[in-house]
Amino acid sequence: MNTLPVVSLTPSSSFKFFHFPSPLSHSPTFSFRKSIILTPTPRSRLLSFKSLNSLSPSQSQLSEEYDEDEDEDEEEEDEDDDEAADEYDDITDETRNTDDDEPEFPVDSPPESSRQRVEFRWQRVEKLRSLVRDFGVEMIDIDELVSIYDFRIDKFQRLAIEAFLRGSSVVVSAPTSSGKTLIAEAAAVATVARGRRLFYTTPLKALSNQKFREFRNYFNTDFCVQMFSVGMASSGTGLFHVDAIVLDEVHYLSDISRGTVWEEIVIYCPKEVQLICLSATVANPDELAGWIGEIHGKTELVTSTRRPVPLTWYFSTKHSLLPLLDEKGIHVNRKLSLNYLQMSASEARYRDDDDGRRGRGSRKRGGDTSYNSLVNISDYPLTKNEINKIRRSQVPQISDTLWHLQGKDMLPAIWFIFNRRGCDAAVQYVENFQLLDDCEKGEVELALRKFRVLYPDAVRESAEKGLLRGIAAHHAGCLPLWKSFIEELFQRGLVKVVFATETLAAGINMPARTAVISSLTKKAGNERIQLGPNELFQMAGRAGRRGIDDKGYTVLVQTAFEGAEECCKLVFAGVKPLVSQFTASYGMVLNLVAGSKVTRKSNGSEDGKVLQAGRSLEEAKKLVEKSFGNYVSSNVMVAAKEELAEIDKKIEILTSEISDEAIDKKSRKLLSANQYKEITALQGELREEKRKRTEFRKRMELERFSALKPLLKGMEDGNLPFICLEFKDSEGMQQSVPAVYLGHIDSFNGSKLQKMMSLDESYALNVIEDEPAADEPIVEPSYYVALGSDNSWYLFTEKWIRTVYRTGFPNTALAIGDALPREIMKALLDKADMQWDKLSESELGSMWRMEGSLETWSWSLNVPVLSSLSEEDEVLHMSQEYDNAAEQYKEQRSKVSRLKKRISRSAGFREYKKILENAKLTVEKMKRLKARSRRLINRLEQIEPSGWKDFMRISNVIHESRALDINTHLIFPLGETAAAIRGENELWLAMVLRNKVLVDLKPPQLAGVCASLVSEGIKVRPWRDNNYIYEPSDTVVDVVNFLEEQRSSLIKLQEKHEVEISCCLDVQFSGMVEAWASGLSWKEMMMECAMDEGDLARLLRRTIDLLAQIPKLPDIDPTLQRSAAAAADIMDRPPISELAG
Repeated sequence: MNTLPVVSLTPSSSFKFFHFPSPLSHSPTFSFRKSIILTPTPRSRLLSFKSLNSLSPSQSQLSEEYDEDEDEDEEEEDEDDDEAADEYDDITDETRNTDDDEPEFPVDSPPESSRQRVEFRWQRVEKLRSLVRDFGVEMIDIDELVSIYDFRIDKFQRLAIEAFLRGSSVVVSAPTSSGKTLIAEAAAVATVARGRRLFYTTPLKALSNQKFREFRNYFNTDFCVQMFSVGMASSGTGLFHVDAIVLDEVHYLSDISRGTVWEEIVIYCPKEVQLICLSATVANPDELAGWIGEIHGKTELVTSTRRPVPLTWYFSTKHSLLPLLDEKGIHVNRKLSLNYLQMSASEARYRDDDDGRRGRGSRKRGGDTSYNSLVNISDYPLTKNEINKIRRSQVPQISDTLWHLQGKDMLPAIWFIFNRRGCDAAVQYVENFQLLDDCEKGEVELALRKFRVLYPDAVRESAEKGLLRGIAAHHAGCLPLWKSFIEELFQRGLVKVVFATETLAAGINMPARTAVISSLTKKAGNERIQLGPNELFQMAGRAGRRGIDDKGYTVLVQTAFEGAEECCKLVFAGVKPLVSQFTASYGMVLNLVAGSKVTRKSNGSEDGKVLQAGRSLEEAKKLVEKSFGNYVSSNVMVAAKEELAEIDKKIEILTSEISDEAIDKKSRKLLSANQYKEITALQGELREEKRKRTEFRKRMELERFSALKPLLKGMEDGNLPFICLEFKDSEGMQQSVPAVYLGHIDSFNGSKLQKMMSLDESYALNVIEDEPAADEPIVEPSYYVALGSDNSWYLFTEKWIRTVYRTGFPNTALAIGDALPREIMKALLDKADMQWDKLSESELGSMWRMEGSLETWSWSLNVPVLSSLSEEDEVLHMSQEYDNAAEQYKEQRSKVSRLKKRISRSAGFREYKKILENAKLTVEKMKRLKARSRRLINRLEQIEPSGWKDFMRISNVIHESRALDINTHLIFPLGETAAAIRGENELWLAMVLRNKVLVDLKPPQLAGVCASLVSEGIKVRPWRDNNYIYEPSDTVVDVVNFLEEQRSSLIKLQEKHEVEISCCLDVQFSGMVEAWASGLSWKEMMMECAMDEGDLARLLRRTIDLLAQIPKLPDIDPTLQRSAAAAADIMDRPPISELAG
């Protein structure tokens, strides 16, 4: 979901809180936009949720604020839930970098209560506002803003605030938890003191709620809160009197579901509004600042890579918790290497054997044997099976790692596990640990009783036992209120370990000494993917509490999938750059292009009167092409192409330096006349002998081809023979693969493989253009297909066949009417996605490999290993001509070798060798330049092209659906509604909401239908006996079935124009929403429910957010609007009320 939550800070004690869509595009999400008006009231009438206990000043305002598990992140997390719970078992106007400066650490603050600190800071803010009222805005300077805090701020914070006060937009890139939020706070104080407004946007709604609560206390604690929903005009009228917009966590620009909104804000934002962009450490903050500077105005970049609290990496195994890196911090700790672990295990085994020999008087001999054996073991490379065995033996239990953390005083800790069920199981597994003392346990019990009184439906009964021992889970399956409660206890030090999903890393202010990352891989769909460096550092950045800890700790854990070496590679990989995710949507197109609209009310003007000037397609194209991706592509492409041209020139110069002419010239200069004459003669003779060697090898290959071709052709119709393929891998190691032969590529007539090869020049074979000698066979390579014993498909030429065997699969059907094995395997190949990887290449054709499927697995299991195939079974017998060519090739190789020895004994060889060695160094330099060239080319290929093509495709769908005439810019009522709505597919939502079938529905039934439009990603999670959900009423089912026909028509229209935007319509959960809208209690809803509480709350909030939009949409039936408002009011109640905390 794309909409960004916003806290709007205004003077005169007036705040606004809502989700901030881009001014010209209603980004797809279902976020309830709210406005909060603060009015004076006596302190005794203060209405507010029990706020979280504040941290000391040295913590709270210097830590980054996040929240957890918004829709898209939670849906990603959902992918893991079916796993076993024991998974654990002009770039810028000014760029400033503060890394070389000493950090300014906060001084200890006086021991004040949290409320005293809040009121003290509020008084300072009010004092500044009074000064501005009395003496003008000139009173606002860096010293006045810094005086609000009772500690010294860091240099990068000061530089960023100074840039803001100069009127510049600011991009700040600094590590997680370094205190970027303080910059936004200072900007908010300055803006409110001027009597202006500031918008604070975040990528997560829950984070905006948290920021709202903080700012509410920050500016005035004596005001009560009234909430009501408001809309924001797409024309940008909501930006009146706005001086600044904060884009918190702007690195979410790379997020596929949120990135477009960030870019739209920057593109459409008025130039007089300052932007404050706060980002975690990324590889290209200069590109981000340069882009903003180019399209918005003067922008300054402030960067810092220094963490306020140093971070130390640890690695947990079954028996130890050791530093991950060596003393220099550049290599893996020797005690964690595979060889050391292997030797330790072997030493323990031999020690046991030695103990058994002591009674027989052979202790000394036994000790020697152990040492010698260990030395021998380390001399041999480990096989894959041996590596996996060592890793499995070192995998710790959760209790092992927790015991070490407790013993080394490394708590409290956030423990990241990549699925919610794994988090819950971890709590149960260690809930017998007692991490709290009696006093702390009493505080938890008291807090729990208070919470139960306030929110009885939000208590998670299954988590109470662990909570009373200082252990909790925090994930999308929990209610937001419960998660807030866990956060409060953690901040107070009453939860020592919280097991959380990875999205917590992008969220809550939860001060932890240690971050534990349970695995470097996570499940995505049906496969496991590795964490990216940015994800790893985001989670690791949670460790280390500023003002409390001298250092933070990140603990990586040994798993069956990866060990310390893999962890080191990721740690040293470096952060990745921001990547544009800018995509067009129906709302964007309608708001950019729409001009005149159909007027149905008589107001003295004719129908179709132009009410606004629509942009031309050319003007719209210019706006769309202002995206970050296009900026990067244009700038990076220019720079990369210039560097590529420079590299090509260098390679050309270096190539000339190692040419025969250049080497000959250097030889004449260094050698005497006789030495040169001798060396030259021998080199000429060597070149001639090498040429002959090449000819003999070619002849030998051709003779081999002439023997293979008829043999393979004769096996096209009979049994499927076994063959042996041979090639060298990327590391130069010889690999032999047994496989079952399917046939020549021509036998796959009309297949996906044949079509792919005919269209892709990568598979083209070199034609032998030279006229063959009279006694040479005329042979050209061809492609063949086989299935290997490793369940991989192989595409190869005769070059890669070592031999062919007589034995194989019988090509007979298992039963009458069944297909033959060859046809079955060809059909399985045709079902594959044709993602071939090149293994090796030669002038006689390349060798390619593609992963097989589960269906081919059983076939590959029946391919025998090479050792079980006898040489007597080989049917590839070479002709006498081949034997003669092979013998000649062998003799010629010997002749070349002897000639090289003669050259090495010649008089001038020492000087000539220096010339050759310099030539080798030049070749190595050329290799490095070519590698750099390949990286640049890859970077250029990764740059996303303009989104204009997608824009036009969506325009065509809008045109054909009669929402907008793309030629005349006339917008129809359907388009008006779609332009005003926010959702994943605005056009589909508008089609549904304008349908008269909804008008007669009662509020609960309307809520059920709306739920079917927003339930994408919600899952049933039956667990134990919980397998029940409410069924929708017949009326709701009938309406959804009626809408299915409309949905099918829109999907076909989208497919016609190659538009891929989801049209959600799923009645599965409509009954749950209908029941809630009918007034059922939360306990009745959750009784034996097959949904997690967090999932149901998220679905209900999405439905409320959609219902809340309907009364404000243009050209919607008033009866439907009243029903929607009633349904939203009924549903918005505890424990899912917005801002309940």
